[in-house]
Amino acid sequence: MNRAATARAEVVVVGGGPVGLLLAAELAHYGVDTLVLERRRATDEQPKAGTLHARTVQSLARRGHLSAPRPPFGADPVPVPFHFAGITELTLTAPATEPPPVLKRPQADLERQFERTARARGMRVLRGHQVVEAAQDADGVRVTAHGPDGPLSVTAAYLVGADGPRSVVRDQCGFAAETRPASVSALMGRVRFAEPDAVPAGWHRTPRGWIVSRPDGPGHTLVRTLNCAGPAADRHAPVTAEELAQEISWIAGHPVTVTDAAHLTRFSDFTRVAHTFRRGRVLLAGDAAHVHFPIGGQGLSAGLLDALNLAWKLAYTVHGAADAGLLDTYDQERRPVVLRLVENTLAQLALMRSGPEADALRSLWARLLATPDGRSLVGGLISAQDIVHPARTPRPSAWEGRFLENRALHTEQDGPTDVIRLLHDGRLLLLCTPRAHPSVTEAAARAAHLVRTVHVRSADALPCAALLLRPDGHVAWASDGGDLTDALTAWLGTPLPTAEGAPSGPVPARAAVGTAPVPSLP
Repeated sequence: MNRAATARAEVVVVGGGPVGLLLAAELAHYGVDTLVLERRRATDEQPKAGTLHARTVQSLARRGHLSAPRPPFGADPVPVPFHFAGITELTLTAPATEPPPVLKRPQADLERQFERTARARGMRVLRGHQVVEAAQDADGVRVTAHGPDGPLSVTAAYLVGADGPRSVVRDQCGFAAETRPASVSALMGRVRFAEPDAVPAGWHRTPRGWIVSRPDGPGHTLVRTLNCAGPAADRHAPVTAEELAQEISWIAGHPVTVTDAAHLTRFSDFTRVAHTFRRGRVLLAGDAAHVHFPIGGQGLSAGLLDALNLAWKLAYTVHGAADAGLLDTYDQERRPVVLRLVENTLAQLALMRSGPEADALRSLWARLLATPDGRSLVGGLISAQDIVHPARTPRPSAWEGRFLENRALHTEQDGPTDVIRLLHDGRLLLLCTPRAHPSVTEAAARAAHLVRTVHVRSADALPCAALLLRPDGHVAWASDGGDLTDALTAWLGTPLPTAEGAPSGPVPARAAVGTAPVPSLP
């Protein structure tokens, strides 16, 4: 057996899908030495997730990964038609200052974009490396992978498992999980129908299940089936063209012939949520942490929000700018959101089953979604725009944990700009209006290596005299709450130096974070 090659990194990410690569690109922005290990040799082109919801789109725009509107902004939000359990009365909206609330982008395109960004920032992305062992101790983590040139042993300070539903990291690092067995079976494939009108585009419900289809290139259709009669005998078994044709025919109630079948896959409502997303130096993100019924295109968005929530916290911790308590907030914030996501997917599945009870429920929900309050409630849930993180500071403002809507700002340093572009820097962002008390800027000056202070010219530009924003756009502190110094201590864990003890020269590189520019990508 070949002697294992060795490598070192500050963070090793297992899994080079969109979640792992976005996390790596973000960590690279903060100057964290990160190594990505991915078993596939190339991007998987099989159709998978293709929907990004509003909060994910907004958060990616704040980190420079997606384009966003520039001031002056339009006046009214633009509604986008969507569905809840196939009930099409739902519409999703976002403020006119934000990108549209739904973005359709193939998962493979996002993966390529994040990989380009990660590599351009100096990340090492090793494809063709299958991780077989992962462990941690008090000093760090150790990962063993089999690659094209033989075994590779990696040591690092932290390990992130973004390696999908069959996560080696989750299983080998002792993450227990709550699971719910599959109760339905579903298939997907890209096909040609022998009769062009055999399955028209759209959502089709029959007494036996569902067929959902949409055009996918000249002559081709991307088709999904949902069989509510029960789970597949083996949910990991390969799908054949014959099986897909039989399933479509059975649900439709008439023979349907398919040809040129490709990208065949099987899925279900099997559900798994890890009991915690962090164990010591090991963290989970995306499908490694949570799997649910893929209705409404929420899975990819949830995984990317995991990465954006985790990246800045892990970077601050690696650089010694925060104690390990900051990483605890990743699990504390993301796991409750995921549990609510699982709840809404199970509710949608209940509405999609057959029978008179489901028919009555669907009729009631259609009427609810036709009301402004119903659309707002469910739209916020699906788009994740209703997320408010728990407060962390000793005397929190009502704004703490909320996501600050984008708004035009005229600043002393940057001139005309907006919240989205100010957050490209990546550090904690303190926005101060002329109403802010001098003690606020004094406290921020003692943490200038961690906090970027921007002075806004208008006294009424913000809902409070001063706001501290996290890199992911959520409010970390507001001036109508407690003291900023106490808030920074609550977040970062180490008391800030007094004015007399503030750094007078360059900040050591290990403590400086988020100073590199983030390129704006299409």
